[in-house]
Amino acid sequence: MRWMEVLVERAGAAGALPTIQRLWTAEPGHPAIEHFESPVSPSRVNRALNLLLASVALIVSLPVMLLIALLVRITSRGPVLYTQVRVGLDRREPLDVSRNHRRERNLGGRPFTIYKFRTMRVDAEQASGAVWAQQSDPRITAVGGLLRQYRLDELPQLFNVLKGEMNIVGPRPERPTIFAELREHIAEYPLRQRAKPGITGLAQINHHYDRSLEDVRTKVHYDLEYIRRQSVAEDLRIMLKTVPVILLRRGGW
Repeated sequence: MRWMEVLVERAGAAGALPTIQRLWTAEPGHPAIEHFESPVSPSRVNRALNLLLASVALIVSLPVMLLIALLVRITSRGPVLYTQVRVGLDRREPLDVSRNHRRERNLGGRPFTIYKFRTMRVDAEQASGAVWAQQSDPRITAVGGLLRQYRLDELPQLFNVLKGEMNIVGPRPERPTIFAELREHIAEYPLRQRAKPGITGLAQINHHYDRSLEDVRTKVHYDLEYIRRQSVAEDLRIMLKTVPVILLRRGGW
């Protein structure tokens, strides 16, 4: 991954399967058949699927990614890739109210660095800080606008999937500063961190980019619904439904 460091710009300075039950009870003179656990857990299957699909997607999209990198490089000043710290999976147990948590910094999940093709000017947030992108946003470059319409700026996140920081399908990760603000307004917002963040998701195929707090509330509803019915079949269904969203430019700008 060292080659990526030359291209990037850092932003934001500013369950295992159920136990198999005994089939027979012990009888006099006969030992009971011991229960056992399957060595293959859903999380391992999910991880293997994401590794396989991300690897194939990287190989197939490599020519496109090289062309995008060239276009970004020659059409605007700055690095090809853009990185931000985002809030990832929350693996923590529920808080014990009897303990003193005042010294614990609660980011909402494990922070990680996300990769994207740069779509804005290098000084885009120098004056405004962390804010949502808007339709016809003057900070977005000409090539960046095209990339955002077709969600092609998200392609480098396949590397995040390979690193185990993201899945292909899952709730979209948010910046720590925006995450902290949103959880103050939406009580259920932190619950979406119980799933590993994804490149696409149920919210992305059903709703457009965030423009207001109500948009976020709608997406949280979709995220929690996804977590409730998360499975390999559900992930594959969402991946298939992502294709027309990209090709028809639904919800992007």
